[in-house]
Amino acid sequence: MSTRAIYPGSFDPVTLGHLDIIHRSANIVDELYVAVLNNQQKNPLFSVEERVEMLKETTATLSNVIVTSFQGLLVDFAKRVDARLIIRGIRAITDFEYELQMAQTNRIMEHGLDTMFLTSSLEYSYLSSSTVKEVAMLGGDISHFVVPAVARKTREKFCERS
Repeated sequence: MSTRAIYPGSFDPVTLGHLDIIHRSANIVDELYVAVLNNQQKNPLFSVEERVEMLKETTATLSNVIVTSFQGLLVDFAKRVDARLIIRGIRAITDFEYELQMAQTNRIMEHGLDTMFLTSSLEYSYLSSSTVKEVAMLGGDISHFVVPAVARKTREKFCERS
């Protein structure tokens, strides 16, 4: 029996921390869906299509990774792709409190859907997409936080908005 998992998120933009979790997860499971949430209530920097494309580019060498988008409930997406495992990255105790609540909610909504938490690697424990966007918006160097192609696209986005 193969293990199919989902690593969901906004990925706006995808950071080196996200990529670390993706690479580590891809080594644990047989098939990993990296699922970009299409959340109508947020005002993202990048469109869902742009985020999917950036993730496809940055994970192209991982043969067991499938990048897609979804909207609505994660438990419904998990049913559609027949996944029984959700992967979540944890940077700090505050992440854990929220993620534990979500994991328990998902488990009640879909019995048999488990969540596995991966702690962030130390070098990325401070990193978030919000931090990347804030630094980029203020003209700072984000090359330590994202791959070069994502850094370029992020700078271009802020130039477009100016």
